[in-house]
Amino acid sequence: MKKERIRPNVLMIALVAATGGLLFGFDTGVISGALPFLKQYWQLSDASIEWVTTTVLIGAVVGAVGSGKLSDIIGRKNMIIVNAVIFSLGAVGCAFAPTVTVLIIMRLLIGVAIGITSYVVPMYIAEISPTRVRGALVTLNQLMITIGILVSYITDYALSDDSNNESWRWMFLVGLVPALILLVGMFFLPETPRWLISRNRLEDGIKVLKKVEDPDLLEKTLENIKQEVHQESENHTSVMEVFKPWLRAPLIITVGIFFFQQLSGVNTIIYYSPIIFKMAGIVSNTESIIPAIIIGVVNVLACLLSVFLLDRIGRRKLYMIGIGGMIPSLILLGACFHFKEALGASLPAFAVLSIVAYIIFIAISLAPLGWLLISEVFPLNVRGVGMSIGSLAHWGFNAVIAFTFLKLVNSLGIDITFWCYAFICVIGAAWGYYYIPETKGKSLEDIEAFWRKGGKPGDL
Repeated sequence: MKKERIRPNVLMIALVAATGGLLFGFDTGVISGALPFLKQYWQLSDASIEWVTTTVLIGAVVGAVGSGKLSDIIGRKNMIIVNAVIFSLGAVGCAFAPTVTVLIIMRLLIGVAIGITSYVVPMYIAEISPTRVRGALVTLNQLMITIGILVSYITDYALSDDSNNESWRWMFLVGLVPALILLVGMFFLPETPRWLISRNRLEDGIKVLKKVEDPDLLEKTLENIKQEVHQESENHTSVMEVFKPWLRAPLIITVGIFFFQQLSGVNTIIYYSPIIFKMAGIVSNTESIIPAIIIGVVNVLACLLSVFLLDRIGRRKLYMIGIGGMIPSLILLGACFHFKEALGASLPAFAVLSIVAYIIFIAISLAPLGWLLISEVFPLNVRGVGMSIGSLAHWGFNAVIAFTFLKLVNSLGIDITFWCYAFICVIGAAWGYYYIPETKGKSLEDIEAFWRKGGKPGDL
């Protein structure tokens, strides 16, 4: 089969939409560099720090629960536009928060937008992408998330000032820039053909489809969408459809992959890396951000690599490679802190190397695969609800990790905490062998047909 090239117009659509992913990454990562300054500015306890960090995740859960059906009603495009407005308001609100309570409320607001964006952006890209390059384009969203995290680390470092405990205000305000870019850019993008056709706007759907789909697959894709939409109208689909027996496997895949993705502890590094490196012996608030920038760069490069690997190596193989590498990386990271007395001044260097190895493996596997798979395994009529459940699982497990990390460190020690995450990954490897499907090169309609026949994930 000939090598497929991504059309410039399709790439531009995906890039603009994926700015939502950049906001996702920025607004989850910016708290990392801000925390040491917030702690000193308001004299916060560890419990208060966990609340400030976790609030955005609670908001994300609310966004995931409350808007799954809404994206099916108003459209993927309009949903992203609404989120861009919320992101803008949240960035300004955080920057000028007069009290920690107001900051928490504004972080909650941003969290709602993140929760919605986390599934509507990959869903938008998946539905507007040509079949043969869908994996690469959906994973572009994950790449933008990692770029957003890196941008947050770099701006945190650039704006940090050990002599000014209000440095955190400017850090939050930077988020206004990508929010406005997304808001303006989305007005120039089309709605997805699948959503348009599902709303009886056949001519509009065909018009968009002609601009994005491969010419040799145009008729087949159009016919598949028509059949899927007809089937939806015949079945009078309700929200409860997603819980029917024939969709049990996609539901397990959706919840399971985010369980192991999050409980591997990845976001403890994203949120608390300066605090982790302070535990490793770095004193300065500003200098504690430098290792985070190194990790952020590696994260972006590894995610960029995954964009090329997913549609070549495939989803299933990458999952097993990734989680197989995460286990020894986490064991080694725990060992660094366990033998910190012996390592002495070299502890930060060894900790960075261990985290870098871990980030490489998760960034090419579980990180992009979560959002990619949930955009692929559900049929159109329940895709919004299914991805909402996936987003809920992601943010729910994310919140658990964020809210318990410092508690675990204080009660068990940082070494045992990372070893616990490694043990969870061992279980995740066994689970993935049975439940991670291979969706590479398969149309969304073919995947739906497979589930309807009662197929097992490992056989797809």
